[in-house]
Amino acid sequence: MTRYPRDMRGYGPNPPDAAWPGGAKVAVSIVLNYEEGGENNILHGDAASEAFLSDINGAGMWPGQRHWNMESIYEYGARAGFWRLHRLFTEMGIPLTIYGVATALARNPEQVAGMQAAGWEIASHGLKWVEHKDMPEAEERAQIAEAFRLHTEVVGTPPKGWYTGRCSANTVRLTAETAQLDWISDTYDDDLPYWLEMDGRDQLVIPYTLEANDMRFATSPGYIEGEQFFQYLKDSLDTLYREGAEGRAKMFSIGLHNRLIGRPGKMAGLKRFLDYARAKGGVWFATRGEIAAHWAAHHPHRRIERPSQMSQARFTERYGAIYEHSPWIAERAWALELGPAHDCAEGVASVLARIFRTASEAERLGVLTAHPDLAGKLAQARRLTTESTAEQASAGLDALSDPERATFEALNAEYVGKFGFPFIIAVKDNTKATILDAFRRRIGQDRAREFAEACRQVERIAWHRLQDQF
Repeated sequence: MTRYPRDMRGYGPNPPDAAWPGGAKVAVSIVLNYEEGGENNILHGDAASEAFLSDINGAGMWPGQRHWNMESIYEYGARAGFWRLHRLFTEMGIPLTIYGVATALARNPEQVAGMQAAGWEIASHGLKWVEHKDMPEAEERAQIAEAFRLHTEVVGTPPKGWYTGRCSANTVRLTAETAQLDWISDTYDDDLPYWLEMDGRDQLVIPYTLEANDMRFATSPGYIEGEQFFQYLKDSLDTLYREGAEGRAKMFSIGLHNRLIGRPGKMAGLKRFLDYARAKGGVWFATRGEIAAHWAAHHPHRRIERPSQMSQARFTERYGAIYEHSPWIAERAWALELGPAHDCAEGVASVLARIFRTASEAERLGVLTAHPDLAGKLAQARRLTTESTAEQASAGLDALSDPERATFEALNAEYVGKFGFPFIIAVKDNTKATILDAFRRRIGQDRAREFAEACRQVERIAWHRLQDQF
């Protein structure tokens, strides 16, 4: 038995409509990352200077040295970029969520006061703006606790949202374990918020973005002018807006950095987008905290019994009858690599079918012969399984006239006599007339082709039964 933890399924083919306030087609969440003063720097006790997200082409870390140019670029973000953005967003009345590195907030009191005066949400961006991928779990847990402490000391209230950014494989779990956060954003895997089940706690995740993000001004390939940033944001909004108009409203995250978008030529593209989005109408500009509150109120989590988390006994009990009188298929399927992708009808159908397809011919023949004749003696004696009874009734095979019953009995006898197993067809895909047509056509096939067709029909019947269960 193996269990695969990654969730490739998400909401599947039918995501919920977000039902944003006022019937908005899109919720736009704009995030301003405040990292200036929290980046790698030997002044901060780090081993080397910063090398990430600046206008220095091909920057590398300088071990044991201060990188004056890098520091100066980060300082521009605090000294000039932040206040340019502060004026833009306060004048337009558009709310922001701040991802605030705790040590950076502590070193920038005027900017924190400006955030608070504007009524912006200040979430945590971790203790320091450094890589966590190689950080031992105990150290990262301690840094998270210290970030909470320092953030509360500097801002006056503890953070209710979190984004580490340069995270480890443990970050989401460790931050959720604090049980103090309304939302976490260290994922990029959806256009909607979703819930994670973390032991006894249901943790809301609001995915973030690395593409609708001004960091692309500092990466290759990326944006080289404000117009490109505007066009990408506009195209994204228009696409999401159309989906919202069709009843599938989503969220649009936009990521900003003071030292990047705060430059005049870059910010011009952002201003054009904000003007466009506001004039379009049907757009809800919201903080991530507001999105979290809406989601918790309108889309609360509902825990379900998940196939990937069942014991073998429970899995077999639940799905052992999907293949007629063949619980061994479910018993074997439980040992496959199951995960969140299998917590749905298609997922269980897939693993059951894999076992059936790879079984020996004798075993598959046993499954075929376990099926009853259509409208046969077992049906008349009411000795079919519950599933078979419902299926045959759906095509009217439980209410045949005497001539129709005689026709089915004759065809059954001829078919079994030729192939050695009963005629099998997914009756839910058919009518009484199409079943008879298929009966007459398939009797003329050779055994190998008919064996393969019967197996396909068994899988289709199983699929229908699982659709009914889910």
